[in-house]
Amino acid sequence: MFKNTISNLARIRQVAEVLLRYGFEDVVTTTPLRRLISQSRRLSWQRADRQVFETTRWERVRLIIEELGPTFIKLAQAMSNRADLLPEALIDEFEKLQSNVPPFDTAVARQIIEEELGRPISEVFSEFDDVTLGSASIGQVHRARLLTGEEVVVKVQRPGVQQKVKSDLALLHELVRLTAGFLQKQGLANPQDIVDAFERSMSKELDYTAEARSMEQFRKLYEDYTTFYVPKPYRELSTARILVIEFVSGCKITDKAQLQEWDLSPATVAENGMDIYLTQIFEFGVFHADPHPGNVLVRPDGTIVLIDFGMVGRLTKQQKYAFAGVFIGMARQDARSMALNFRRLALTAEIPDMRAFESDLSQLIEDFAMLDVKEMSMSDLADALQGIIYTYKLQVPGAVFLILRALVILEGIGKVLHPNFNTFEFVRPYGAKIIREQYSRENLLTEAEYTGTQLLALLQTLPADVRQIVRKISKGELRLKFDLVGYTTLLRKADQLVSRTILALLSVGGLLFSGLTLLGRYSPDMPYHRGVPEITWWSLGATGFLLLVLLLLGTRRREKS
Repeated sequence: MFKNTISNLARIRQVAEVLLRYGFEDVVTTTPLRRLISQSRRLSWQRADRQVFETTRWERVRLIIEELGPTFIKLAQAMSNRADLLPEALIDEFEKLQSNVPPFDTAVARQIIEEELGRPISEVFSEFDDVTLGSASIGQVHRARLLTGEEVVVKVQRPGVQQKVKSDLALLHELVRLTAGFLQKQGLANPQDIVDAFERSMSKELDYTAEARSMEQFRKLYEDYTTFYVPKPYRELSTARILVIEFVSGCKITDKAQLQEWDLSPATVAENGMDIYLTQIFEFGVFHADPHPGNVLVRPDGTIVLIDFGMVGRLTKQQKYAFAGVFIGMARQDARSMALNFRRLALTAEIPDMRAFESDLSQLIEDFAMLDVKEMSMSDLADALQGIIYTYKLQVPGAVFLILRALVILEGIGKVLHPNFNTFEFVRPYGAKIIREQYSRENLLTEAEYTGTQLLALLQTLPADVRQIVRKISKGELRLKFDLVGYTTLLRKADQLVSRTILALLSVGGLLFSGLTLLGRYSPDMPYHRGVPEITWWSLGATGFLLLVLLLLGTRRREKS
């Protein structure tokens, strides 16, 4: 444990050095991180060449993230989907991050596979390609062939990556603890919750069995679809560190020339792809959260294939209805409906000024209502919606931002393939379908049944709860607890003011007492210095000490401000 603590301190000192090098002295000097930096090194950094200031503050944040390594890059990439927490300029920088990591030695990959399966690799694969198909910060992918003849891809986790991520997460927790006050002043209200959520996400990503389960879920949902296919995971050959998946050949969905060579209509492929994705969101509430062109393949027969299910988003039924309601309200130019659905969608709907909120939504509707269908852009709409969410600090499910990001990606793909591609035209029929589903007889009966069950549970426990409260009142044991929120700073300042007032009064009292001692009559034993009684000197000394304390307190306050 002591060794880990020393290691963390060294790494935190390194982070502080990077922050200072990129001009973020305020993060270090206004937080406990300053204790880790010696005065001499601090001065040398402050006097260094400042070419870094030719870049913006948000660009420097991205440069810092890149220098700190893969775990921090993955956190920033995850945060790039959270427009409710970060300003748009910082999100734009985070979207530029790429975790380009070279592959590790194939011999090590083979060793990991054998350790995980508990047998030689030759007893599982008849062929294993030493050249990787791709590599990332968590693992890399090899092509292989099973003894039974099926072609597969094998995803192998990097050696030591779990320990590295665990160490970096511990560091993130410590950094957040040290800089929480500064981050909150910058508008990041709950940095610890963000790190906790990222830790849960990384735990899933480090466990390949979670990705295999997601693939099996999608295969079951789409088992009757002929235009969409999900590769088969081989669960019996997969563990937390390796994942064996059916190999599927095809071209990238944006390879227009290949599609045309296969006599496929690129426009039809784009429409099918958007329909499949919207079905995931609005019908099943489970969706592939990273549909970039490299993860969307097309077979020669036109079947669309999704690969890499490491990132999957989920919406509850109520979240699905509320999210659809935002788009439906916009289509109907109904700002109040949009506002109500935003409140239903938000995890906490504390909007201080609903009129201002509705006014901003109304302005958004007007801006887009003036546009021609061809001029509408999902990217512009996503930016506008995310701007409103950030401005009003709405805590909405993270899946919402994944959907908006995915729709923007899909719109980009669609415009490559389809001359008149318009995302809104595809969303519109799903909105009408959602309304019919929401107010269908089956759904209303389900909601009524749920409400009735909750009410019945309340009625069953209410008499016992009331009896317990009355019993405590009669015995004088009922206590009320009040939590005052937001008064900490005020109380601290009041405490400082009272302390200074007491010191000032004591100083004034000391001066008055010193003056009075000059008028006293003393016995011949009282020593005098320069004609002044010793008691007067002692009184003046105590008063001077109190005045010095007051001066130091005032200087310290000015330094902090």
